[in-house]
Amino acid sequence: MSRPLRLQFPGGIYHVTARGNDHRPIFDGDDDCASFLVVLASVVGRYHVLCHAYCLMGNHYHLLLETPEANLSRAMRQLNGVYAQQFNRRHERCGHLLQGRFGAQLVDRDSYLCEVCRYIVLNPVRAGLVSHPREWRWSSFQATAGEMVAPGFLAVSWAQSFGGARTRTEGLRRYTSFIEAGIGQIGTPLDDFRTKPAVGDEAFMARLDAECRHDGRSKEIPRGQRFAGRPALSHLFQGVTSKAERNARVRRAVRDHGYTIREIAEFLGRHSSTISRGLAKADRGFARWGMLEFKT
Repeated sequence: MSRPLRLQFPGGIYHVTARGNDHRPIFDGDDDCASFLVVLASVVGRYHVLCHAYCLMGNHYHLLLETPEANLSRAMRQLNGVYAQQFNRRHERCGHLLQGRFGAQLVDRDSYLCEVCRYIVLNPVRAGLVSHPREWRWSSFQATAGEMVAPGFLAVSWAQSFGGARTRTEGLRRYTSFIEAGIGQIGTPLDDFRTKPAVGDEAFMARLDAECRHDGRSKEIPRGQRFAGRPALSHLFQGVTSKAERNARVRRAVRDHGYTIREIAEFLGRHSSTISRGLAKADRGFARWGMLEFKT
């Protein structure tokens, strides 16, 4: 059986899901959930992905991701692979954690982004686990609604002007009211799209169909185009006086400007393994920063 079509476009927004193998749990407690979000924070930074919403359930998860560089498959391969390794190590198990590949629906930003966000954060309510989304710790609702400080990996600015609001307070009030309006709702506007590769109005679906016919499966931006005009390494490492600062500059050079470990090692006159270890330390620091407010 052939794999489903992957619709990857610059600026694409996706409702991403993944489930446990044989419907088994993929989150066995708070430590697993926190670990997943740390990995997600790292992936968001490394692949320049925007995370607009998330919800972690017992045997599956939902994410609303935007990919400016049309690199969803690479980002998800990193997210699921690293988390599965950590889960198996923590629980002393082996074998597949997730059931097949992740699922992803392309989402029309203009007509359905907010609806998909509501669907995601209301998952625990529909499952009868809580009566209000703010009672579920492992979703983005509270951070997006301004009820807690948002973790660094979560994009929340769109909610602050929700419904054309002119102030942050009004935007968050409208966002919360919109989410709450879906509580107890029988069916959702997304029901008609369950088996389709995309969620959008007729105009969006027509544009998508034409795009696929003309350009094929995917439009991931070539590396050379993504990093055209990047600053020179001599500029990026100018004035570095400490190992911690050097590691941070290495992370910036790799993650933001597309330099390779080998290129940086040759420039600095260091072994590639030294640069690789420094990058790993900087990535862990970024992930901890992204989760700092979330854990407190």
